[in-house]
Amino acid sequence: MTSTALHRPGTSPVHRLPAQVKVVAAFTAVLAVVATPREAFWVFGADLAVLVGVWAVAGVPVGWFARRALIEVPFVLLAVVLPFTGSGPRTELLGLSVSVDGALAGWNILAKGTLGVLVSLTLAATTHPHDIVVGMQRLRMPQVVTTIASLMLRYIDVIVAEARRMHTARVCRGHDPRFLWQVGAVARGIGVLFLRSYERGERVHLAMLARGWTGAMPAPTATPAGTAGWFTGLSPALLVAVLAGVGLWTT
Repeated sequence: MTSTALHRPGTSPVHRLPAQVKVVAAFTAVLAVVATPREAFWVFGADLAVLVGVWAVAGVPVGWFARRALIEVPFVLLAVVLPFTGSGPRTELLGLSVSVDGALAGWNILAKGTLGVLVSLTLAATTHPHDIVVGMQRLRMPQVVTTIASLMLRYIDVIVAEARRMHTARVCRGHDPRFLWQVGAVARGIGVLFLRSYERGERVHLAMLARGWTGAMPAPTATPAGTAGWFTGLSPALLVAVLAGVGLWTT
């Protein structure tokens, strides 16, 4: 997963919207989904219909979103288990006894989690990553947030490439991630990746300070123009955010 892997260039009205407008719209949509009562089933259906309409205008196929939404599979499994493990009144569903509260809790996780992921994918598909950072700056977001986001876009490819090399090395040594008993090896590999990235981050951060860095990042351009104008640094705070995504995409 690279910093631009989720972006689908286009000239649709959705693509042409200013980045700050799409950032605010995505944030507002997520807040609205979270605030929706779990019993309001029709509201979740309406939210999904709006998203499908946006995809149609943007010219992005539904299948593209469906494949990338698989990242939420662990939460789907939790939502499926809750109806059977929940407490309180129970009812019959397809011949099985399920908890009413557990079923509603599972539905709540599934609906809100899925819509949240789809909103994020919609923003990523229709907005270049660098444009998102520009939009965040225009919205006067805290400087530390935009700095971390800028560095993440610059260095996520480095971290992912490191994870792929480690995965290749494990496979060459007989590791097969399809077997459950090798989950421990994957977990240890993620830990090693974190340590390597953290050490790299410290070295580069010291190099940045030696060159007069004061904590401010240069304003990114609307489209990537190479790496000449970018700082080559990585902070420990960035590593935590990057590794959270790497851990999901490499296991």
